[in-house]
Amino acid sequence: MVEQGPGQDALHGALDTSVPQPARRYNYWLGGKDNFAVDRASGDEIAKVFPTVRTMAVENRRFLQRATGFLAREAGIRQFLDIGTGLPTADNTHEVAQAIAPESRVVYVDNDPMVMVHARALLTSSAQGRTAYLEADLREPDKILAHPELRDTLDLSQPVGLMLIAVMHFIHGHGAVAPIVRQLLDALPSGSYLVASNATKDFSPPHIAAAYDAMIASGRTDAWPRDRAEFAELFDGLDLIEPGIGAVSEWRAEAEPEPRPTPADVAVYGAVGRKP
Repeated sequence: MVEQGPGQDALHGALDTSVPQPARRYNYWLGGKDNFAVDRASGDEIAKVFPTVRTMAVENRRFLQRATGFLAREAGIRQFLDIGTGLPTADNTHEVAQAIAPESRVVYVDNDPMVMVHARALLTSSAQGRTAYLEADLREPDKILAHPELRDTLDLSQPVGLMLIAVMHFIHGHGAVAPIVRQLLDALPSGSYLVASNATKDFSPPHIAAAYDAMIASGRTDAWPRDRAEFAELFDGLDLIEPGIGAVSEWRAEAEPEPRPTPADVAVYGAVGRKP
C-alpha cells in the first residue's frame, strides 16, 4: 500500500509511481511523507550500501541553509536561482533568505511533477520579495535562462546566487556537468555566486566505493559521484569562499550540533564560489 502525501490521490494518473524519483527519495530520507513505495525501496537499497545516507541528506540540507544565510547576510545577495529544488521542507531557500532580507527574490526549478504540486508551498513569499517556480531540467540551461517567469522575477544584470544542491550528480559522466554549470554562470554578472554539492566516493573506504560502483553499473542508483578534481573544475575562475572545498558537513558548521558526522558519513562535496 502506498503511503499518501498531500494531493497524491489526484496524481496517480499523472505520476509514474513504478520508477523511483530523486526528489521523493530524498524526501523519504528526510523523514517526509511525500513519497511512494518504489522511492522507499530505492532509498532502503542505497542505505544498505551507505548506511548513513539519511545523515547525508540532513547535512546536505543544512549546507544549503548555511550557504543561503551567508549569501543573504554577508554577501548581500538578493536574488537566488535554485535548480533541483526538491520537495519543500522546513527552511527552504526563500525562507532563509527572506528572513534575513525580506526583499529577496527566488526562482525554483525542478523536473519532478510532484514538486509542481507542492509549488504553492514554495511560492509563499514575504510581501517585499517574490518567489517563482519553473518546471524544467538542469540538462536544458537554455530553457531555464530564457523562461519568461525567470526573466520576470530575476534581474540578470544584478548578482544572483546559483544554487545547485545535490542535483548535478544526476547528470552522469565525467565532465558532463561542467558545460552546463559554465553556461549558467556565463549568463550571470560579476558578483554572482555558485553554491554546489555533489556526491563523492573520495571519503569512502574501498569496499563501500566498490559496492557503489556496482550499483551504478547495474542501474540501482542514479547518483553519479565526482572526485575532488572534477568538482573543483566547476569553480574554475571563481573565488572560493572559505573554507573552500570539503564535505558539506564541514562548511561553516561551527554552530551545528555536536558531535559532527565524519566526511565518510556524508560523502558529499560542497563549496561556494564568487564570480569576479
